[in-house]
Amino acid sequence: MGRYSHNQTRRRFKRIANDEQRSSRYNPFIPASTKTRSLPSVHPATDVRLGRILRLLMSHATVVVSGTKIAEEIGISRSEVWRMIQQLRELGVDVAGHPATGYQLRAVPDLLLPEMLAPSLKGTIFGKNAAKQIHHYYKIGSTNSEAMRAASDGVPEGSVFLAEEQLSGRGRGAHTWHSARSTGIYCSVILRPAMPPSDALIFSLAAGLAVRAAVSEIAPQLKVDLKWPNDALLNNKKFCGILTEMNAEATRVRHLVVGIGINVNQAKFPAELRDIATSLRIETGTEWSRVELCAALLKSLDREYRSLIGDQGARTSILRRFEESSSSVRGQKVSVEENGGLAGITEGLDERGFLRVRTENGLQTVVSGTVRLTGNL
Repeated sequence: MGRYSHNQTRRRFKRIANDEQRSSRYNPFIPASTKTRSLPSVHPATDVRLGRILRLLMSHATVVVSGTKIAEEIGISRSEVWRMIQQLRELGVDVAGHPATGYQLRAVPDLLLPEMLAPSLKGTIFGKNAAKQIHHYYKIGSTNSEAMRAASDGVPEGSVFLAEEQLSGRGRGAHTWHSARSTGIYCSVILRPAMPPSDALIFSLAAGLAVRAAVSEIAPQLKVDLKWPNDALLNNKKFCGILTEMNAEATRVRHLVVGIGINVNQAKFPAELRDIATSLRIETGTEWSRVELCAALLKSLDREYRSLIGDQGARTSILRRFEESSSSVRGQKVSVEENGGLAGITEGLDERGFLRVRTENGLQTVVSGTVRLTGNL
């Protein structure tokens, strides 16, 4: 994920949503798809043994670890150790040494591997069995696409899909996403909430709040502004996008995937994005730990999700906190590319989380379309 570039093609989401082929209209920001046979992933997941080798080297950071010891600990041959060390180097891990002398880490790597994240996720829905729940990819088309495929295959709730690089990251509608290698967080999680699909927009709003909390935890000097329904801004530039998709029947959600892309350590962007995109590094002049931020994000998502499914007052709290965290959902002049277009002044969110806009023709509820800010009152 990352900052998107626009595609002028507009899409309306009206899908057949159950096995009996009955059609229903769902939240246009969250496309619902039929349950179909999934295809195998084009890009294989990162070998889990790489993470084990990395943890071993980290636990012996002050000494050289022989290839023999690594082979014995991991249960592989010495030649396989060499091959995997080469793979770690290709991932950007600074490993000194060679088979004759052994290996040593020169620096703690900032890779979103299960072994790096698991210690921080204990007690969360994402950390019940992190070694199996967290799926890492060196390179992938889209974490959301892979998560949707896996969810259809029955992968459990709380599964996490992370990539160092996306080749075809997706945003809402027909937008594509800039996903530079090992500089951002490209993360999708699988949830299976017991609720109707018409209520699903609340998860995008909750995810925005989770992003804001995570950034505030590691960089409290930054003031994150949430733009309805799925953007997070710093100094009026986008650094985070959220894409929520689901597979649903008319009355219940089968599974829901929340995808989050955060620009963390990007130092620059393509020319067409420079005026509209930013990153934590650009805003602070400092590089940040993606592992630390990703762990904070997943813990914040866990808190929001547990509250939402277990507390009757959580929905009201999410709507209130989102409004408090957004400079644009009240008193902002906007134009909306919907139903021929409309313009007016924002008047907060309704009880479902949709944006209300006061126009010349009265109060309108925005349920789809791109909202553009045109100024303050």
